[in-house]
Amino acid sequence: MTKLVEWVFGISVISAALALVTFDLLDMRLKEAYREVAGPMPLYLLLVFGCYEVATFNGCEEASKELQAQIKEAK
Repeated sequence: MTKLVEWVFGISVISAALALVTFDLLDMRLKEAYREVAGPMPLYLLLVFGCYEVATFNGCEEASKELQAQIKEAK
């Protein structure tokens, strides 16, 4: 399974769950507090994903060395 398919599947599952809670599609009679939390949840998830990506960012050693060499050459 490619990375794209994994991402699309994950986003689809999360979107479906949020739609079920937000619009009460299965008539689960959820409390209003659950709906209030489900509204801004995509923004929270995007923020958490961004923080995760920043925290796990891998440096490119080869690109760094190449850039340093180009800087020295330009000087």
